[in-house]
Amino acid sequence: MDTIDYFKLQAKNLHKDFKTKTPVLDKTATAFLFEYTPRYFDVEMIISDFGIDEENFSLMNAQHVIAKIANFDKWASLLKALPAELELAQLLYDHQNRIDLTGWQFYIADAQAMNEDELDAESQVEIFKQVVIEENVFDYMEIESYLLKHGF
Repeated sequence: MDTIDYFKLQAKNLHKDFKTKTPVLDKTATAFLFEYTPRYFDVEMIISDFGIDEENFSLMNAQHVIAKIANFDKWASLLKALPAELELAQLLYDHQNRIDLTGWQFYIADAQAMNEDELDAESQVEIFKQVVIEENVFDYMEIESYLLKHGF
């Protein structure tokens, strides 16, 4: 599956998880809230972190959230990204339980400062594979992930 199709599937899965909502009466506020039975995502964390309107969550909203998790400002940017940028985005997405986006950005900023050179996406992919996947450099960190299951 190519990377764009992979992210499309993630957006569909997120949208499916939102569709599992059921109203629950909150006895303290006498208002209806929603409960979810998700398979793929920590829906409550996504609602909190991205300010989701639970009443009007569409597939387009899910695409936007997936793009943000994958380090793009919007879905259209993800669709226009170069292959190396997409590969890095998928690595960051798939391994978000090992290093969060902010941690990665700081790590790369430090590497660029030390080398006094900007690292392109291809270089970042290789660094990511080495330090995150092969060497598990960030294993000491406790990272909250938007994904419920990790097959890594």
